Amino acid sequence: MKKAVLVISSIALLFASGCATKEYVKTQVDPVSDRIGRIEARMNAVESKLDQVTKDTESLKSQSQADRAAIADAKAMAQKAEAEAMRAGGDASKAEAAAKKAEEAAREAEKAAARTEKMFKLQQKK
Repeated sequence: MKKAVLVISSIALLFASGCATKEYVKTQVDPVSDRIGRIEARMNAVESKLDQVTKDTESLKSQSQADRAAIADAKAMAQKAEAEAMRAGGDASKAEAAAKKAEEAAREAEKAAARTEKMFKLQQKK
């Protein structure tokens, strides 16, 4: 008999505690659902910002590669220009030396002409 009372009281206790009603479940789940919705919205915003940053980074990488190529081209052009300037400097030095030789030759020619003129005048006097 004690067993029967125990079993009946257990079953009564089970039914007394009852099941959760739809309203109770809704009041418990709605705040959680709202928080999850807000978190999803923030996560989507963060993902879109991350995608934009990734695109910007890729763009910057391609720009920096183009900049590096342009810098390398500019360096090559500068080296060519420097070599040309060195050659031009050498040519200018040669031209300057040739001009000095020409001036010296012109002075010698003038001296020779002056001597010849003096000789001519002396022969005319004789």
